[in-house]
Parts: sequence; structure tokens; C-alpha cells
Amino acid sequence: MRQKDGAWRYLLLRAFRHWDFPKGVVEAGERPRAAAVREVAEESGLTALEFRWGAAFCETEPYGRGKVARYYVAESLAGDVHLPVSPALGRPEHHEYRWLGYREARVLLVPRVQRVLDWAEAIVAASR
Repeated sequence: MRQKDGAWRYLLLRAFRHWDFPKGVVEAGERPRAAAVREVAEESGLTALEFRWGAAFCETEPYGRGKVARYYVAESLAGDVHLPVSPALGRPEHHEYRWLGYREARVLLVPRVQRVLDWAEAIVAASR
């Protein structure tokens, strides 16, 4: 998340027709939150993250082939988003990014990820 013009914006990434937050696989020996930080950097180039809302996380119900995604809420303190080339793919993992307010973000997300957005919005609202 990032504050812009006094309002919080969520970073969404688009791969093909699907919008989501940065996420990825936890590597062997890696802690889930460390994996989240690494994935944000790999997918967006952002490295200055502050977990000002603590270590709470939200997991999706299983989807696809039984995958469960875990999400954290962090503030992006600085930096510009860019979509780096994935060495494994030879191209960026994502086609587009947007910083969006809650309502705009919710329209783009599938129900599984809308629940994560709702959870994050409640955490941020409780801290105001």
C-alpha cells in the first residue's frame, strides 16, 4: 500500500486478464514473510516496505491445483514500480500495474482476492 493525496492505494499487478497483489512461492528454508518481501521486489522492484500493521496475514481458500496464497499488509515507503524481466520466463511476470483505491481495486479482483482486499481495508481502517 502507499498513501497518495491523503488516501491509501493498493498495488495491483495484472498477468494476462487476472489482477492480484504481488505474491509467489516460498522457497525452501525461507520464512513466509521474507518470501513476501522478496516477491514484491522481484515482481515490482519495490524494496522499502514497512509492516506497520504487524505480522498479521490472510490466506485464501485453496484454488487452482490446491494452492493457498498468503498475503501481508505493508506500506511501500519509496521507489517507483517497474516490471522486471523474470529470468525463468525471459519476460516480466506481469503486463501492467496500478495503484488503486479500495473501490477501484475491488472491481478488478476475483472473489478469492476481494476477501483479502476487504481484510486489508479493515486493518487499515482500524488504525486510523
